[in-house]
Amino acid sequence: MTDATDYDKPRQMRIPDDEWGPFEDAAKRQHPTGRSPRAAVVREFIRWYMRRPGARLPERPPSGPWSASSEEKTA
Repeated sequence: MTDATDYDKPRQMRIPDDEWGPFEDAAKRQHPTGRSPRAAVVREFIRWYMRRPGARLPERPPSGPWSASSEEKTA
């Protein structure tokens, strides 16, 4: 079991709500367990982006309701 001391201090990022909420749904689909699947995906992406040894681009979930942009949903 993990507690708050097992995690780094929170970082701030500005991400629109219409992306952050659906991103959580998509991340949970791909990573159904864990405290913060969004954070896990972002960390994987950062490691891959910096070309860290052994890092891999995070696997994306299949298309789902998160795939359409908010503009497409209102059209």
